[in-house]
Amino acid sequence: MRERRPWSRREMLHTSSVGFGALALQGLLAQEARSGSALSPRPAPAAPRAKRIIFIFMHGGPSQVDLFDHKPQLTRDDDKPLPFEKPRIVSAKTGNLLASPWKFSHHGQSGAEVSQLLPHLSSIVDDLCIIKSIHGSNSRHGGALLELHTGSDTFTRPAMGSWITYGLGTENQNLPGFITINPTGGHGGSNAWSSAFLPAHFQGTRIGGKGGGMTVPFIESPLKNRELQRRELALLEAMNRDHFSRGAGDAELEARIASYELAFRMQMEAPGVQDISGEPESVRELYGCNQENTKSFAEQCLMARRFSEAGVRFVQVTHRYWDSHGNLRKEHARLAGEMDKPVAGLITDLKQRGLLDETLVLWGGEFG
Repeated sequence: MRERRPWSRREMLHTSSVGFGALALQGLLAQEARSGSALSPRPAPAAPRAKRIIFIFMHGGPSQVDLFDHKPQLTRDDDKPLPFEKPRIVSAKTGNLLASPWKFSHHGQSGAEVSQLLPHLSSIVDDLCIIKSIHGSNSRHGGALLELHTGSDTFTRPAMGSWITYGLGTENQNLPGFITINPTGGHGGSNAWSSAFLPAHFQGTRIGGKGGGMTVPFIESPLKNRELQRRELALLEAMNRDHFSRGAGDAELEARIASYELAFRMQMEAPGVQDISGEPESVRELYGCNQENTKSFAEQCLMARRFSEAGVRFVQVTHRYWDSHGNLRKEHARLAGEMDKPVAGLITDLKQRGLLDETLVLWGGEFG
């Protein structure tokens, strides 16, 4: 008989977490059944500091050794052969070790080392928590992207924003609980902001991306008479409810009914939230809205702050494309220049408004 070795602590936690997750899901389902609205704010199981999340996703994989993770040994070993065997999953030809072409220096009271590519983030480094220990198991962009957003690169799972909104609801019933700004179309596409097996009203609401403008699609109704539109929606809801009561309904229909109601309420509030034209010039300058290379991403970060401030529980902003295979020096310099000031501006703006203590700002890519 083959003798089984004892489980390691990591294996025990990984295996038991599946059962814990099932128990948590059962509790959440029961909680939703008791609540009036699926998106109603719910009490947290503990007393958290953070009330909302802004996830700044760097699509393509920013190089950590050129931005936040200084490797002095890599500099000393520049142009030497790899000190280990190439993993079997790496089929591409690899060269020798390559030191970062950019200098690192210490910043702030923490003394954290940051690349010269990021002068604005360097100036607020004491407001950052730089985590260097996270790693993934997938070397493909598509799989790694899904692993980061959903926890699985194999099966369809709800995105982070969907789980957060499902568990905690949202603070503003006139806006979605999960908004994704300029999402990626490839490498997993909408699966990165899908609710998967959760009810459909927990999926992300897309703003921009795929060549669209930076507004919620179809937010303006062709019907200018709000009362007439309200009556049409009431009739549609009554017909859907009747259909549902006959046993022909399902969770998708329930979600569609809730979506119609939310879409109507969004017409009142969303246009004002996504309109950044009224922001003071000092704020626009802080984000970099007036500079050609930072304007686009700066406006997206500013819009993220406005939605977060308005009560949206989870806002994601995507900046791309960091997959600099062919020309690292030129492309990473360009991309860092586009991203550095807007992200530093967002964090500074949140801090000045007293919102940083209750807003968790995440930054990262599927690699790096």
